Amino acid sequence: MFDSFLFKKIDFIKADIDWKIFLPAVFLCFVGLLTMKAFVGDDYFFIRQGIWLIISIIVFIFVSSFDFRFLKKTSVVVSIFVLSFLLLLALFVLGKVSKGALSWFDFGVLSFQPSDPIKLALIILLAKYFSRRHIEIANIRHIFVSGFYAFVIFALVFLQPDFGSALIVFMIWLGMILVSGISKKHLAYVFVIGAMVFTVLWGFVLQDYQKARIKTFINPLSDIRGSGYSAYQSTIAVGSGQVLGKGVGYGTQSKLKFLPEYHTDFIFAAFAEEWGFVGVTILFAVFGLLIFGIIQNAYFGATNFEILFGLGVAILFLSHFIVNVGMNIGLMPVTGITFPFMSYGGTNLLASFTALGILMGMRKYKKAVHRDSMNNEFLGLQ
Repeated sequence: MFDSFLFKKIDFIKADIDWKIFLPAVFLCFVGLLTMKAFVGDDYFFIRQGIWLIISIIVFIFVSSFDFRFLKKTSVVVSIFVLSFLLLLALFVLGKVSKGALSWFDFGVLSFQPSDPIKLALIILLAKYFSRRHIEIANIRHIFVSGFYAFVIFALVFLQPDFGSALIVFMIWLGMILVSGISKKHLAYVFVIGAMVFTVLWGFVLQDYQKARIKTFINPLSDIRGSGYSAYQSTIAVGSGQVLGKGVGYGTQSKLKFLPEYHTDFIFAAFAEEWGFVGVTILFAVFGLLIFGIIQNAYFGATNFEILFGLGVAILFLSHFIVNVGMNIGLMPVTGITFPFMSYGGTNLLASFTALGILMGMRKYKKAVHRDSMNNEFLGLQ
């Protein structure tokens, strides 16, 4: 009986896991581990990330076994939003300051950064909101209502202050606004409002060090001994990789510690130094395959909710990718944003594989949904 159950479980996993998504994600993780590998000396980050990878894959398989149609219930979505709000508030009382931001809960052996799973919670919230209002998305009030939900999360993250995660929250909202079918006229309104908000933030909210990071974005070499140091060292690392790279373990900028945080924020620069242009091309191709697989799953979603959730996950990973690579090559400010699946960080890795697990769970009923279910969702009856 046990053997029969085991084989059924294995068949279940084979049937429901999209390997075009899972394998690229695991490949990126192993590339990240190889880049973290010290080869000489302490392998602290390599070992811990390896443990987190095993845990994340187990969670991925476990999560993929659920039926996630319950996420479309208003009571569930409201509960997720309230919990997210309370977690972010709790940081101001119980949080630990790390790298100048009050963004971590410290439990001694483990640390937990709520901004990572809360990004996923925001995707669920926006997917639910837009899926019920798809036919009336032309009404501009939905931009402001959805913007309010996102702004609550954005403001609490920004005040930590965690500018990088706040930027990702904004990009998730903007991206999901775009894929929901907004008109070009309304898009122009969004950009005008965004410019006005930025003006207010610059004049009354941003701290001096945050302004320095933005100024460094315009001219990364203006302060290479101060706020521009990391970006400067990162561009050196990327450029020194040339075509074929220096070889695995021979990256001088990273292994000799000229490049700060080479295992997290600047892991792409460390990888580019060791693998060169050819390695970066392969890396981008694998990441593109991951995004393609996610979008393909979204396209075949059972209802608008599954479609929008899948697109939201793709937007999340693309936002991290664009910001991380941009700051590694000196085109964007250093904001502490990680490279998806590659960078060191247990919370981020766990949240990423959880997002993929939810996508796999949604695959099980993508063809079983009845046409009436989609019609009801269009009409906002669920």
